[in-house]
Amino acid sequence: MLAFACGLTACSSQPSYKAKDTEQLLKQHEQWQYTQQNASDVSYLTDLVNVEGLAPIIAQALANNPSYNQMHVALKLAYAQRRVTAASQWFSVDADLNGERSENDSTQYSSSLAVSWEADVWQKNADSVAAQDMTIVSSQADYQATRDTLAASVMRTYLTIILRQNLLEIELQRLATLENNEQSIIERYQFGLGDLEALDTARTSTASTRATIADYAEQIAQSKRALKLLVGVDSLNELSVSSTMPSVLQPLAKFPVQDLSRRPDLLSAFYQIEAKRYLVDVAYKSLLPSITLSASLSDVAATPSQALLTSPVWTLLGNLSAPLFQGGALRAQVDIAKLNAEQAFWDYQDTLLTAVNEVEDALGQEQSLTSQQEQIVLALQSAQRSFSNYQSKYQQGLVDILDLLTVQQTVYDLQAQLAEISYTLQTNRIDLGLALGLGVSS
Repeated sequence: MLAFACGLTACSSQPSYKAKDTEQLLKQHEQWQYTQQNASDVSYLTDLVNVEGLAPIIAQALANNPSYNQMHVALKLAYAQRRVTAASQWFSVDADLNGERSENDSTQYSSSLAVSWEADVWQKNADSVAAQDMTIVSSQADYQATRDTLAASVMRTYLTIILRQNLLEIELQRLATLENNEQSIIERYQFGLGDLEALDTARTSTASTRATIADYAEQIAQSKRALKLLVGVDSLNELSVSSTMPSVLQPLAKFPVQDLSRRPDLLSAFYQIEAKRYLVDVAYKSLLPSITLSASLSDVAATPSQALLTSPVWTLLGNLSAPLFQGGALRAQVDIAKLNAEQAFWDYQDTLLTAVNEVEDALGQEQSLTSQQEQIVLALQSAQRSFSNYQSKYQQGLVDILDLLTVQQTVYDLQAQLAEISYTLQTNRIDLGLALGLGVSS
């Protein structure tokens, strides 16, 4: 895996600036391919969690979440800015109508119609438009990243509600068992088979369990409020949550062939390098001469109607201008553009290293959690068998209530631990999907 990371860093150190379309740019990341054997068909992040009722909530969040919709507006602004930049490639037409009156003269009216155009000899305007195109693609990637992150957050929160509901039901089962134990102790005492000291121990466990139940109930309510905040609504009608954690896809990491080029953050960082590179060219070309062509029609008359170019005078002007001295401002702009490009490149490197690290962490965590889950299942099976034995012995008077309570607590603790590991494994699978570039359908 270390060689894999080093290879990624080396390949990313010299990104190409020649490609113009998305497919060519994606080829820059072919070296990042992350291959998994015997992969199942998983196309989107939402394929990782198969639980009823989740898909409509994700769709509702994508429609109503304020932060996500802000990114949508930002993308629209990028398109609008591109149109402003592209307008510099066209000619401009201005019309003017003035009226003037002095103390000793009658009112005179003048009108003019002027057309001007700057010849893009050095392709400066074209480079500005190309930079804006790259900014748009980067904004599209940021928009997709926000979409994916929002869906992942909804999925995690929904799974958290399922986990808390599962833990609550385990505690309710524990409470029912403890209450039965209290009744059993009282009945045994009435028959002279025990003392009331065991009753205090049982009541202690019962009260502690009731406190835990109250805590889980509030945690469920908090998670539901958090889900409403993500969805962007005041209330979620008919929110039915299963108490069973959905099964995780098996075997380990069943994903199709993935490559990090699908990650929106990497695409965004790469396109930012492209945009900054074009802006460096624009800054350099600002040092070169510019050619402007203009033509105008003008007329002067005593009335507004006569001044509307009835007998206009035309002029044609060609202008060649070059910056000679501006106190070093233009050279400083070149330096700034180059530093911005370098900054974008290092941001790209940082994003790349983070992406590789996220994949490695998620894979390592998944292997660890899978092993833990297997051992907890074995431990729970043994604890359940032990509980059955102790329960039979307690009814025969061979063990005291403390031994039985200890075994009971172990069974329920292991059930809760297994539920939490299943939840962590499921959320880690979501993190792994995001790290590998799985997203939400757009």
